[in-house]
Amino acid sequence: MDIDVKNLHPLEVRLLRHVDLHQDITAERIVRELEYKVGQCNQAFSWLSAKGYLVEKSRMSRVFYELTDLGREQQEKGTPAQRIFTFIKAEGAQALPELASALGLEKSDVGSAFGQLSKAGLAKMNGDNKAEAIADELDGEFLVSRNLLDKGLGGELEETQLSDSEKQAMAKMAKKRGASNAPFKVIEREEIVFILTDEGFAAKQAVLAANITGEELGLVTSEMLSTGSWKTGSFRPYGLNAPTSRLIPGRHNPYGNYLQWVKDKLCSLGFEEFDGSLVENEFWNGDALFMPQFHSARDIHDVYYVKDPVHAKAIEEPWLSQVAATHEDGWKTGSRGWRYSFDHEFTRRQVLRSQGTVLSARQLPKAKVPGKYFGVARCFRYDQVDATHGADFYQTEGIVLGNDVNLKTLLGLLKMFAEEIAGAEEVKYVPGYFPFTEPSIEVHIKHPVLGWFELGGSGIFRPEVTKALGIDVPVLAWGLGIDRMALMHLGLNDLRELFTPNIESVRTRRGN
Repeated sequence: MDIDVKNLHPLEVRLLRHVDLHQDITAERIVRELEYKVGQCNQAFSWLSAKGYLVEKSRMSRVFYELTDLGREQQEKGTPAQRIFTFIKAEGAQALPELASALGLEKSDVGSAFGQLSKAGLAKMNGDNKAEAIADELDGEFLVSRNLLDKGLGGELEETQLSDSEKQAMAKMAKKRGASNAPFKVIEREEIVFILTDEGFAAKQAVLAANITGEELGLVTSEMLSTGSWKTGSFRPYGLNAPTSRLIPGRHNPYGNYLQWVKDKLCSLGFEEFDGSLVENEFWNGDALFMPQFHSARDIHDVYYVKDPVHAKAIEEPWLSQVAATHEDGWKTGSRGWRYSFDHEFTRRQVLRSQGTVLSARQLPKAKVPGKYFGVARCFRYDQVDATHGADFYQTEGIVLGNDVNLKTLLGLLKMFAEEIAGAEEVKYVPGYFPFTEPSIEVHIKHPVLGWFELGGSGIFRPEVTKALGIDVPVLAWGLGIDRMALMHLGLNDLRELFTPNIESVRTRRGN
């Protein structure tokens, strides 16, 4: 067998020299014994497998849970639920905003934690709309959570080592994405065991015979030139016959073209485009959309906070007063509101826009009736980047106002987006929950590789949203992930391909 060992990468050479036939070869072993980094190890496995020198023996997926900074804080101070229960047990009934202030917690965390206590029958709201304890002590899942936090200090927890009750509690405490907002981070590892093939063993023998160590030099540094050490070094050969990189002239970005195509299509259907700032305040990003300041509904948005300036100077009137009154007692909307004292300091806090719906909220006070509006908004939420998620993303956002619009009208719009703009052949509608719409609908499409995933949410704005912003007719609203629509339209399998500098590979896919 003719093996060109001189063109093997040093990572491949060192690995081949280190292993033998019938030995299990794992990333953990190579990292430990050869001091490779995980990325170097995986690269060597990939190259050697492509050459037929390694073959996969087995593969097993394992799930671990790692304590986050928030988890360490909760282990030291207690979870929000534990702290709230202890406080109201000792101090008596308290209003939720007062609990947030006394314990130094976010209002959304207080609302979420009190909801857990209430559901477990450990606390309730009394006649004065204050939280009070109705049990002597915490039990059940709250104690299990406490135990998990303590165990987490010792290192990663493997899912298979947890009891059924611990798994149930961990499901509520751990996140794969947005993990900074959870006590535990989910870590999924795929452990692959390789073995050397006969061809790989022959390559090993050829490497040893050629006395190639993997320590050969690949470049000359200024230090080597100044000391003269290059004269005695052994260098890797240059691949003079390797093909040169293809020179590609400038091209339009396919995703940029797609966004413009979507805008042109909607404008041709009579929609007017709106836009807004990337930096928003909590008022327009959530309060104007009837998302309570203390409620767990805020948890669906892992926002980025602006460090300087922390607060906006002022919020527009009369919208601030009307929205605040709607939160407190329903104002003139026919609602009872959320029954809490609206925080005028919190509402001015500045964030990066976390949802395109903020543009719809800003458009309502100046919208024409009837009217149709849309925007393509870049949004920001903390998230773990993968094939269908990004830390920043585009949404196509829109509203339709009029006395004659209804749910049937909305379903027709969603069908157009899914089939004509995304190019999906299989579409389904799923009931959803959003604090600002009722009814609420999610639209899902089926990708040929990624399978079913959510395209976005929609619904009919609640009166608490529209009336407080000066609108007294039905308003259809949607916020769809245009990045995901582009996957279907452009024939891609990974959101990250939309932003790759190698746009030539994207241009050759379907739809260009």
